[in-house]
Parts: sequence; structure tokens; C-alpha cells
Amino acid sequence: MRQFENVVRDKGSKYAVSGAAVADRDAAKAFLRALKRNKKYGRATHNSWAVLFRGEQGELVRVKNDDGEGGAGNVILRNLEREGFEGHIIVVTRWYGGVKLGGDRFRHVQSCVRHYLDHRKH
Repeated sequence: MRQFENVVRDKGSKYAVSGAAVADRDAAKAFLRALKRNKKYGRATHNSWAVLFRGEQGELVRVKNDDGEGGAGNVILRNLEREGFEGHIIVVTRWYGGVKLGGDRFRHVQSCVRHYLDHRKH
């Protein structure tokens, strides 16, 4: 598991990004459970995520979850597709700071994903 905290701060909201290699939906669910066992992440306002992996027939499977942050899963998924980054879940965590961010929240999610992709180990 790789984690980067305090990637973005805006109007009291804080963002972090986490990720790990996963082979399927079950592994993605296990990663999320492990992440949320950390109380800090378990109490976060949103843990939005996405993953691309190959199915049994070799087809590309796309899985995402906004976790209440409408559209955030799609932002993560599009970035994974653009990079061709398969077999790896990326979770963007937000702790709400009391001020609505509007469309800036999508830019922040994208910044977190970019940070993760730029700092991943090859």
C-alpha cells in the first residue's frame, strides 16, 4: 500500500490518495477494508475509488465508487484509463472542511490521482 497525505488543502478540506495492486473486485474490497481500519480514513467524509483489471476472458473490467462525492469515481477511472494503469486501485480520500468546493473538488481529485501516478514505484 502506498499513501500520500495532505496532497491538497482547500477551504478546510483535506485530500489524501492511497493505492495498491489488486487483481479483482475481492482484492479491491479487501484493500478498502484495510484502509478504513485506520480510524482516520474510516471517519473520512469520502473514500472515492476506481480500478481497472482484466476479467476471466481478458476483457477490461472497470469498477468505481464515488462514496458520496458524486462523479469522483469517474474522474479517477478516466485517469487510470488514460494512463493504461491496470491492476491497481486508487482511492482519493476527502475530509470535508465545512465549505462546499463546487467543481474544484474534481480538480482536486484529479490532482491527487496525478500525484499518485507521478510518485508510484515502477
